[in-house]
Amino acid sequence: MEHQPLTRPVAVVVARKPRTFSPTARAWLFLTPSMLFMAVLIAASLLVLRMSVGTKGAEWTGFSLDSYAQLLEPYYLKSLLLTLRLALISAVIAVILAIPVGYTMSRLQSPFIRRLFLAAVLLPLLVNLLLQSYGWLVILGPGGMLNQALKGMGLITRPIMMLYNQNGVLMGLVQTAFPLAVLPIASAMRGVSRSYEEAAATLGASRFQVFRQVVLPMSLPGIITGATLVFAYNASSFVVPLLLGGRRVPMLAVMVHDQIAPLMNWPAASAAGVVLIITTLAIMTLSEYITGRRRRMLEASQ
Repeated sequence: MEHQPLTRPVAVVVARKPRTFSPTARAWLFLTPSMLFMAVLIAASLLVLRMSVGTKGAEWTGFSLDSYAQLLEPYYLKSLLLTLRLALISAVIAVILAIPVGYTMSRLQSPFIRRLFLAAVLLPLLVNLLLQSYGWLVILGPGGMLNQALKGMGLITRPIMMLYNQNGVLMGLVQTAFPLAVLPIASAMRGVSRSYEEAAATLGASRFQVFRQVVLPMSLPGIITGATLVFAYNASSFVVPLLLGGRRVPMLAVMVHDQIAPLMNWPAASAAGVVLIITTLAIMTLSEYITGRRRRMLEASQ
């Protein structure tokens, strides 16, 4: 009688390794949504560029540079210069106001308080621009809150006209773009090592001197970035100058709207848009060059 084996052979199951992607494949996978978004933006820009060299009624088939020649007329040149001037002034004011706020945020120790500050700063970005502009209408109007408060304090006897002029538009531009200045400035100031401030204080510098001679120079890349973001944002602003300035503050975006809405002159509107895009990109490129050069100088000095 044959003896049966005490043990039976056990089937060995080899676990399959989960399929993994190479680092390059994962990088391309994550980049795909951004690349698709950029492709849409580039395609839209090319369409605007094509319409800018078309003719009215033949935007896709005609070819003419009359729309660009039209921009050399005094009205359009005045609109372009006004747009650049208001965008530049609003960027300077926003940065001046954002520096103390950014410095305060960078020195807060409590995470909860820092989040409250951040939420308060980001609030204008969460509220629709139309609602913010209507809020300014309520505040700055002849019977608005500001005029009523000034009359109540006896500072004025009749309302001050703060709407439908450049001052009202400027206030709206600064307020709506203020967060874009605060965030990069706060980030740059948070990156300044405390050892530099302690060394300056050890040498006898006051807190203001430390801030002016140490923190501000080392935060200059963030300051320039914030100013550039505000400038680019306000140069293309439409809702704020339309509601707070009416037709008395003809910024370029309002002029583009007027060319499309009543006149249906797509080539002229596209040409103005192309000029605005090129001007903004040129200023942003110059700002990036200055920021990069300043950053390299700071890294070399450390």
